[in-house]
Amino acid sequence: MVQIYLNNTLTRRKEEFKPIDACNVRMYVCGPTVYDRAHLGNGKTPVSYDVLYRLLCYVYGKDHVTYVSNITDVDDKILNKHKETGKPIREITEETYNWYIEDMKKLGNLEPNARPRATDYIQDMIEIVKRLLDNGHAYEAEGHVLFDVDSMPNYGFLSGRSMKEMLAGARVDVADYKKNPADFVLWKPSDANEPGWESPWGYGRPGWHLECSAMSSKLLGNDFDIHGGGNDLIFPHHENECAQSCCAFEGSKFAHYWVHSGMLMVDGVKMSKSLGNFYTLDEVLAKAPAEALRLLFLTAHYHQPFNFTFEGLSNAKNVLDKFYNALLKNKEIKVENVEPDERLIEALADDLNTPLALTYLHESVNNLNKAQTEAEKIKYKSELLANAYMLGLLYQDPEEWFRGENGKDESSEIEEKIRQRAEAKKNKDWATADKIRNELKEKGIILEDSPTGTTWKKI
Repeated sequence: MVQIYLNNTLTRRKEEFKPIDACNVRMYVCGPTVYDRAHLGNGKTPVSYDVLYRLLCYVYGKDHVTYVSNITDVDDKILNKHKETGKPIREITEETYNWYIEDMKKLGNLEPNARPRATDYIQDMIEIVKRLLDNGHAYEAEGHVLFDVDSMPNYGFLSGRSMKEMLAGARVDVADYKKNPADFVLWKPSDANEPGWESPWGYGRPGWHLECSAMSSKLLGNDFDIHGGGNDLIFPHHENECAQSCCAFEGSKFAHYWVHSGMLMVDGVKMSKSLGNFYTLDEVLAKAPAEALRLLFLTAHYHQPFNFTFEGLSNAKNVLDKFYNALLKNKEIKVENVEPDERLIEALADDLNTPLALTYLHESVNNLNKAQTEAEKIKYKSELLANAYMLGLLYQDPEEWFRGENGKDESSEIEEKIRQRAEAKKNKDWATADKIRNELKEKGIILEDSPTGTTWKKI
């Protein structure tokens, strides 16, 4: 069996992945808070864990892997959006959720086994709070229930920060009713016009950290294998998840491997609305195909900072043009069910080394382009697609790829031009045939003639 190695934030080193149960490998990844359009970072993180999910399925079998990625649909950001726009909260969350799911499909991400919504697990959250109160790790104060960080001797073990560092590095809500400024909210009161649920502590809603603890334990168990998310979540979100889950369920280690993706930057600096370099996914995908953005994400190691540029996006599009052109030239070649290149799998198994894995994908494309016999073409096309699947690439029909976003209307017009050109050539009207070719070229359409007919692609 292939041995996987992952960079584990918990131990601060790359280590061998040993699942709790190889017949039931479990992974939880923090999903979005659905209040607005997903931004570039919301796209990068799921792509990384989609590749990890594909690898886990390859190694352990799809039926032995459970991948959960949540949706946060109760949060102060959603409430603020409601107050800002006047839209009903349910309308905001539904619209944003649908946008997000559509973006994930465009990026070629496989659907997780479950996408739990926080609002469906409120009772489970209440039960965790009860446990923490009963065992002395939480207390009530002025309608709130707070986690008592001093009750946990090793609080801060995930991030490796001291209490002083945690207080300095976090936006701590200062409140007189807190025993320690670092104590965090498990449950807080809601006004009558705010989202809320009845609880033993009155009408209110859960704290953000509590939501993921409840959903992960309910769907994956109190102990599971991998917890993922962006490295901006290590503290306070993941730290506090660890604290409340380990203290609520005696003997639990919660997640055994913490895998975090690196920060996303734009043109070398952190993405920020104040800097004018903040981009939503739909803004970027209006300029280039989603698959080009996915490829661009994969050119950097997931654990390292990633720098987005539109030049890089354009280059990724050009690379995919090369890949799809190889498939288009061999569109009549049938593929066989083959295993991906062992070297590519080894690269992914080494802490998801996608830059190295991509070199083997390029090699497959070059082999297909150089193939002479039908047997060679079958072999290399099959290998190319098997390799591409592991990275979530080349999931489109090559003809559709080159037709672009305008769809069938533009396609039918071009096909009609090709028919007219063929008729002109049949009548030896070379001037008209050349004129049609040049007209299409000016529109960015390249024609390729072969013994079996004429195909076209965009440039």
